[in-house]
Amino acid sequence: MSTPPPPSGPSPEPEPRASRTCYRHSDRETGVSCSRCERPICPDCMVEASVGFQCPGCVSEGNRGMRRARTTFGGRAVTRPYVTWTILGMMVAGFIAQLGTSDPVGQAGASPLVWEFAMLGLGQVEGTLLGVVADEWYRLITAAFLHGSIFHLLFNGYAMYILGTQLERWLGHGRFLALWVLGALAGSVLSLLVAPNQFSVGASGAIFALFGAVFVIGRRLRLDLRMVGVLLAVNLVLTFVVPNISWTAHIGGLVAGFLLGAVFAYLPGRSAGSTARTVTHVLLASAFAALLAALVATAPLIIIG
Repeated sequence: MSTPPPPSGPSPEPEPRASRTCYRHSDRETGVSCSRCERPICPDCMVEASVGFQCPGCVSEGNRGMRRARTTFGGRAVTRPYVTWTILGMMVAGFIAQLGTSDPVGQAGASPLVWEFAMLGLGQVEGTLLGVVADEWYRLITAAFLHGSIFHLLFNGYAMYILGTQLERWLGHGRFLALWVLGALAGSVLSLLVAPNQFSVGASGAIFALFGAVFVIGRRLRLDLRMVGVLLAVNLVLTFVVPNISWTAHIGGLVAGFLLGAVFAYLPGRSAGSTARTVTHVLLASAFAALLAALVATAPLIIIG
């Protein structure tokens, strides 16, 4: 039996396939779809997933539903100690700004920047009152970014790098920043109350706060703290033996470090959730800041009255 011949004439062309463009870039054709929402995505919008690719919108939505890792003490897990690096940069920038300026008021080694922003409770130049009591509140914190010499900066900077990077990973960015700032302020406040006429610079108050917090938190983690204890003891001896060192800044910062370290390490208890822990830490750190503010507010009565 013979097969009939094929029909004559041109073969019909296949129907053209509808072009698909990326839902975020309408000028780019693509053959790939998001494995989650099935919207077309171009190579620039593809995010590799366990199966196929996802679009940026689905990735963001998925991340919102994930719980971020937290440290033992309630802070968000830290991959890089950005706060430590930033503070170190500000300390270096402050010292560089001091260089190349002369002393306008007869204070040996004091540049105009230091004279304006160093810690001073109460002073007088040509009948003009200076210092925190004269409403120059900024001196309480700006002094921490100034230093008396390159060796002073290197010592504080090295201690900041060693202690700060570890503490920031233990506490998270926010708690570590609160510890550093409140430590610096506590040192300045004690200087204001006990030695108001003392002219001082340096981040030593904050550094001693880091020493205190490392000691307390390290005990909570059951770490070997013999080396930290030796360093702390040596620095305390130097505080009272070497002249021209502001012992008030050191002791004020150390007390702040012990107190805040205990708050972060032990409160509100191991069984508390991250939210309760965060609320407790914020309230107690705020209460400590309020105490410092109250002491500053009453300083004129103590100093002058």
